[in-house]
Amino acid sequence: MGSFNIYRHDGPFILESGAVIHGLEIGYHTYGKLNAAGDNVVWVCHALTANSDVFDWWPGLVGHEHVFNPRDHYIICANILGSPYGTTHPLSVDPDTGRPYYLFFPAFTIRDIVSAHELLAAHLEIRQISVLIGGSMGGQQAMEWAIKRPGLIGKLLLLATNARHSPWGIAFNESQRLALAADPSFQAQSPGGGSLGLKAARSIALLSYRTYETYGATQKEDTHDKTDQYKAASYQNYQGEKLTKRFNAYSYWYLSKAMDSHHVGRGRGSAEEALGRIEADTLVISIKGDLLFPPAEQAFIARHVRHAHYTVIDSLYGHDGFLVETALLSTAIGDFLAETGINKEKQLLHKTVK
Repeated sequence: MGSFNIYRHDGPFILESGAVIHGLEIGYHTYGKLNAAGDNVVWVCHALTANSDVFDWWPGLVGHEHVFNPRDHYIICANILGSPYGTTHPLSVDPDTGRPYYLFFPAFTIRDIVSAHELLAAHLEIRQISVLIGGSMGGQQAMEWAIKRPGLIGKLLLLATNARHSPWGIAFNESQRLALAADPSFQAQSPGGGSLGLKAARSIALLSYRTYETYGATQKEDTHDKTDQYKAASYQNYQGEKLTKRFNAYSYWYLSKAMDSHHVGRGRGSAEEALGRIEADTLVISIKGDLLFPPAEQAFIARHVRHAHYTVIDSLYGHDGFLVETALLSTAIGDFLAETGINKEKQLLHKTVK
């Protein structure tokens, strides 16, 4: 389908904290080819536990015969720093010690993730990004990049994300980390350490990704006679177990902390001032009923990005709607790209947001 490669950075990778990672590796997928003008790049920033194979986890939006397809676009998705799908992460071997990092991995931020993206973009000789898109934690990355390098990005698509991680979101993440830390094996620092805690953490996370209505529609019992073994309970167990088979507790720990670090206003005066630096034509999409990243957070972004268009889509699936509602997203994104592509100098007016 696509091509998976690993970029190995020769020099030291200096984090926002001043800590250094030596021998940084970045796993990434590419689909399609860069055109002669170099202006058909679509860069996808993935969310918390996803990987760089965007064709696999975002079907219907990215793929053949969809809005972003390899026939017309050169699509790139890089596995983020700290994630165990090809990029340096806590289970990687620290070249200074010859042992896995585990809980000695340096803390990193969303800005550090973006800095790693920049290294890869330079390696791939990307001089302009036609469309930069991300949802949730991926949207946090895309926003940071558009602020840091405003002239690089043509169109910016921000889905179900925020300009600073909220106390509500941080509280959810801390609750998940408490679950990790409560698993005695987490401190043992072994490849499977903290797996039971990770299962519990995923169960907590699902409650923020979905809604009361989601569970009422999808996990409703067919009988009135049960006193145990409920569908909703089975679902939580299944989803928790599913994550433990493909992820690790240490990456989850560090990535959740990176999400907490997100604040575009840090060192830039304020979030409003930082958002004002974005030059790209921007589409901001909210998911009605999103508990984790409520629409008010996207409305805030749309008010302060100069060339912003704002829309809300309805979904039974709450925050996860940014992954599920690809038909609605395709329509909104397709209309936006058509409108802004016809007259690239046109500045979209802010819609009144309440």
